[in-house]
Amino acid sequence: MQYPRLPYEEFMRIYHKVPRAAVDVVIQTEKGIILTKRSIPPFKGMWHIPGGTVLFKEPIEHAISRIAMEELGVKVKVIKHLGIEEFFDDGGRHTITNVFLAQITEGEPKGSEQGEEIGFFKEMPENCISEQKEFLEKNLKLSLP
Repeated sequence: MQYPRLPYEEFMRIYHKVPRAAVDVVIQTEKGIILTKRSIPPFKGMWHIPGGTVLFKEPIEHAISRIAMEELGVKVKVIKHLGIEEFFDDGGRHTITNVFLAQITEGEPKGSEQGEEIGFFKEMPENCISEQKEFLEKNLKLSLP
């Protein structure tokens, strides 16, 4: 089933006025967790957890699968829900995201238009979105370099 995306202008008009529902996908590998370096605003040039908006009437499991495929080119299996994270200055928006731990079931990770560069981390990089860095340090016990 296809889930409709709002036109960008409508998305921005709405999501600057109400909280945005999102999911972040923390993919754990033997080399560490996968982060991508943002190629687009907000947070351009910073390491972040792959994630995005849950589309209208899209089940969360589908959003997780879609985002893993769109941002990393992989299929994943959810291991567990890690918690909820909030961003109050996400490019002028308020984002509430459910964060899930997952493992790759198929494919090799690669970058995307949103984050061309990917990295595997056992310790948090310094140039990481602060809310995500704090969340991962608390929930996965990843430390600063």
